Amino acid sequence: MNEPAVRARGLGKKYLLGGSQASVRDLRDALRHAVAAPLRWAGRRDAGARATRQEFWALREVDFDVAPGETVGVIGRNGAGKSTLLKILSRITEPTEGWAEVRGRVSSLLEVGTGFHPELTGRENVFLNGAILGMRRTEIARKFDRIVAFAEVEPFIDTPVKHYSSGMKVRLAFSVAAHLEPEVLIIDEVLAVGDAAFQAKCLGKMGEVSGEGRTVLFVSHNMSAVQTLCERAIWLERGQVEAEGASGDVIQDYLGRLAEVAKADVLARSSDGCFELRRVVLRNGDGREAAALEPGTALTVDIEYTAREPVERPYLWIGIYGQHGPLFGANMLLDGHRADRLEGSGTIRCTFPHLPLLPQQTYLLRVGGRTADGRHLLIPSTEVGLFRVTGRARGLGLHGVMADALAGGSTPVLVPYRWEFADGSVHEVASETWGK
Repeated sequence: MNEPAVRARGLGKKYLLGGSQASVRDLRDALRHAVAAPLRWAGRRDAGARATRQEFWALREVDFDVAPGETVGVIGRNGAGKSTLLKILSRITEPTEGWAEVRGRVSSLLEVGTGFHPELTGRENVFLNGAILGMRRTEIARKFDRIVAFAEVEPFIDTPVKHYSSGMKVRLAFSVAAHLEPEVLIIDEVLAVGDAAFQAKCLGKMGEVSGEGRTVLFVSHNMSAVQTLCERAIWLERGQVEAEGASGDVIQDYLGRLAEVAKADVLARSSDGCFELRRVVLRNGDGREAAALEPGTALTVDIEYTAREPVERPYLWIGIYGQHGPLFGANMLLDGHRADRLEGSGTIRCTFPHLPLLPQQTYLLRVGGRTADGRHLLIPSTEVGLFRVTGRARGLGLHGVMADALAGGSTPVLVPYRWEFADGSVHEVASETWGK
């Protein structure tokens, strides 16, 4: 009987909130700790008390096995512990308790430009990554042209990586990870940085890698991709394994839970607790709350919030996702329309006058927000609910690129919408003026 390619038993990872970690692991951490210590002490003295450090378990008592050659999806909401799990398996961080074992050579892509040195060129980074994976120079050289061609960065391969865009970095990083033939390939949601065409290309390559008998662990919010690529899925909820099994069954249970979460008192809040996303309500063309809509009719999204402190000119966004990724949405940063000031409790309404979605499918709604300078999250991009489109699409004029996108592609389209703020102001956003 073959030993599992990946095995975890009693795996847990603890962080300390409101203070530094209990241990200092390297010179950089030691220096940072020494420099920050006077500032931390001054803050505690001014507050009149020593700051209380709270324990946060990103993972707790996680057990699972992955067989050699198996492709497994890891799903769950933001903050469920997915990225922490992959960092432990990639040996980037150590568990607080329990253990994890990975058999064979591991290649991982967890962040944009993972493993790249910014001062080195793309060419040098390809050879460096290959060497880290234990490959001979002749083997890397033999695959080099395929790596560069797949990443579509030929003109810039001798340019330092620090000058690459995020998309270029992720294309090259994925190409290196996939082509250097690791026994275990670990991919996080970082693929969402790439454009739609490259995402499709990556998913095809992952299917090819899986078909060659290599083990793949894949974290994604794209449920269709997980169901297509993965025989099995592991659902993490609050750092623990909520369910595992056939991907279709686990995904169905997970989406059902999302529908329940959408009814919770608080869907998401800022890290300082000053801003809360209280509730998101979907309404049909008649203004009634509904989870089933007719194609071509209006979709209204009511975002109910509580700002415990005034928030000046933040921007929010709404995303509609189909089986293959993002379809369309509304984004205050791009359309230039902001609420001047959010204070107390209120509602921001966004209406899409004509719903350009094909019937007999289920769609996912996500909401997020940042402060006016874009540097701080008000609320992370959060899955807030599901809705289903019923009826027939006859006479709606869905054709061309839109029909492609909605029927199975992942090319986002621009759809007109309207913002209504708590102060009564209304802002129309037409697709032809989007982003001006």
